[in-house]
Amino acid sequence: MRTVRQLNGPAGRPIVIFGGTFDPVHYGHLRAAWEARELLDADEVRFVPAGVPPHRTEAVTGAAHRLAMLKLSIGQDAGFSIDDREIRRPGPSYMVDTLAELRQESRSSPLVLLIGQDSANALDHWHRWEEIFSYAHLAIMSRAGDIQRYSKPLAGILRQRSVASPGDLSGEPGGKVLGIQVTSLAISSSSIRSIVAGGRSPRYLMPAAVLDYISAQGLYTGECAPPG
Repeated sequence: MRTVRQLNGPAGRPIVIFGGTFDPVHYGHLRAAWEARELLDADEVRFVPAGVPPHRTEAVTGAAHRLAMLKLSIGQDAGFSIDDREIRRPGPSYMVDTLAELRQESRSSPLVLLIGQDSANALDHWHRWEEIFSYAHLAIMSRAGDIQRYSKPLAGILRQRSVASPGDLSGEPGGKVLGIQVTSLAISSSSIRSIVAGGRSPRYLMPAAVLDYISAQGLYTGECAPPG
């Protein structure tokens, strides 16, 4: 695992940006990230945990805990890294601000923002969402059973920017949209939190090291230890 602050991928190979609360991280996140890296022939997938997610209505586990679980889940995998800038940056964690910073650091390297279909359906409700295409490409992950529910204006913009092949993302730093299919794993962070709160174990839904951390820290039980 690499915790990084600057982009240094080989010219032409995209760097995938994968944001979220990761509360907690699980195999659904990790498998999707791995498949996206392979499909896009990316130099790396960079996990960007949100500090203050602007659209989350329920409480979020402390950033230090979520960052620790991400580090444990990734281990020494050279294809994954973590960028903690949204945790360090005060105020709401807007992805457009993160991408603007990354674009300044990466010069002309292709950046690809990786999002799920549900997030894509609500893209036009994101903060300054249209600016995202100035900084990065968009890869929309779909799984079995996912349904596109775009507003008519959003559908038109995505269609106009759509490309058919991952290779089409390598020639430019951003601005294009690609749909990719990933394995459907019926795992969610909310279901894991419910399982733990109910006194059961989410074993085999996440790396063992993350499960051990959750247990040791008393996360999701109402007896959470302060972030270290």
